[in-house]
Amino acid sequence: MKREARATARANIALAKYWGKADAALNLPAVPSLSMTLDPLLTHTRVSFDDGLAADSFLLGGHFAEPEETARVTKLLDRVRAEAGLSLHAEVESNNQFPTASGLASSASGFCALAAAARAAAGLPFDRAKISAMARQASVSAARSAFGGYVELPLGKPGDGTHAASELAPPSHWDLRIVVAVTSEGRKAIGSTSGMVHTERTSPYYKSWVDASPKLAAEVRAGILARDLPRVGTAMEQSTLSMHACAMAAAPYVLYFRPATLAALDCVRGLRDQGIAVWATADAGPHIKALCHVDDHERVAHALSRADGVLRTLIASPGDGVSID
Repeated sequence: MKREARATARANIALAKYWGKADAALNLPAVPSLSMTLDPLLTHTRVSFDDGLAADSFLLGGHFAEPEETARVTKLLDRVRAEAGLSLHAEVESNNQFPTASGLASSASGFCALAAAARAAAGLPFDRAKISAMARQASVSAARSAFGGYVELPLGKPGDGTHAASELAPPSHWDLRIVVAVTSEGRKAIGSTSGMVHTERTSPYYKSWVDASPKLAAEVRAGILARDLPRVGTAMEQSTLSMHACAMAAAPYVLYFRPATLAALDCVRGLRDQGIAVWATADAGPHIKALCHVDDHERVAHALSRADGVLRTLIASPGDGVSID
């Protein structure tokens, strides 16, 4: 017996950042976050349950994944099997159309697509909230990729395994652009999860970050609903730099920025000084993402492409949530 399904999910960029866990066992966020789902940063995933398999396998970008990555995939598959009453092992194949594990939210789109494809292959109904909650247990940011446009994920309540994201506004609500300044093609040295846990344990700024985040998220939320870019951008930059400052203060420090990151960040501020409405954000990685109006994205991309150390730029717009192919 063979049961197969395919799904496509998009990466998302947090405009109000997530960093820290309220419940490590259930992978619940300690702070609220809001994001934009990004088109065309796509992940395509195929899941095939097969009674001829002796164990789960995970092929990522045409290569067998590391054991710890495969273990995370198996944990998600186990949740699907438990819900569906299924005992078959699965073959998983996933491909990202953008750099993997480098700070471009490939784990978000990857685990969201995996949750959707696995549920479909197991015969479970398509349910965005359930896909979001299941993906969240593997990667918190993956919860947001289940939905399109502008998405919010509240802070988690310890013990709540059903915690999921929801759509704040559809892609058509606001046609913004995010210009990604790619500063590295390789994997980052410190993974998001390990960096986050270490920050929580050792940074003297962690509590201040947790206390400040709800207000910043509320500002971003209000700005999105009002289509007020300066309001969103100002709170977004503060959320970003607060998160990274918190990580940098860990012992030893957690540093994702590189010289090219700072050059791109300075470029964004220089454009704003020239009257261009553009603000910067960065996830746990070296890339800078610049949020701007659609009419300004070509000028922003041109300027960022000339910043020292920037390898190339990507243009992203608000995209749809996860889908079954």
